Amino acid sequence: MTDRGSRITSPLGRTVRHLMGDEVWTSLLDGAFERRHPIGSTLLRQGEEGTHVLALLAGVAKVSRRERNGDVRLLAFRGPGELLGEVAVLDDGVRSASVHAISDCTVALLPKAGFLRFVTERDLFPVMVRYAMGRLRESDLARAGGDVGARLAAALVTLADVSAGRAAEGRTELALTRDELAQHLGVSRNTVTAALAGLRAHRVEAGRKAIVLGDLPALRRAAGTLHD
Repeated sequence: MTDRGSRITSPLGRTVRHLMGDEVWTSLLDGAFERRHPIGSTLLRQGEEGTHVLALLAGVAKVSRRERNGDVRLLAFRGPGELLGEVAVLDDGVRSASVHAISDCTVALLPKAGFLRFVTERDLFPVMVRYAMGRLRESDLARAGGDVGARLAAALVTLADVSAGRAAEGRTELALTRDELAQHLGVSRNTVTAALAGLRAHRVEAGRKAIVLGDLPALRRAAGTLHD
């Protein structure tokens, strides 16, 4: 059983859990149904009705949207203490993006009616707005300039930390492609390919549909060195 009461501070940024506080977060999850999703599985699907919200308890998920021209664009990453699918529930619409697990994930399912009632009774709409604005700022920062190799190494370390926890310093697999990393960093696919090649000495392996981090401590040191 996931420890819902312990504080989780995600390296991805200030989470909903951080903004509302542990006590409120724990109350939100009271009686929620937990389920586990293996790496690569779909948690939410674009175009479906917003019937529920997912609270991410463990692991990392990616948020992506299929555009009208058929292209798929990576929008964001989500870690523990985050909500998934809350926008479609709050605006009573359909899901504007899909969510996939890039590591093994544990979530708590919150039905729409109960979630809306909780947000209303606890006057959490301002928190939801602050959360949304914070996510927009993080998206902009991820695409800020600077050395691509350093930014890529730091991003992979952050995702590995959120996915498995800092205690897990062994092999980590993330269901990410070069195209998605390029979208995340705001650079070309060729630039990401070159940067990944530069990280091979630190046992970073790039497959067609996954990035494998074979030596997280070495990659952590590389990220620090590249930033210096």
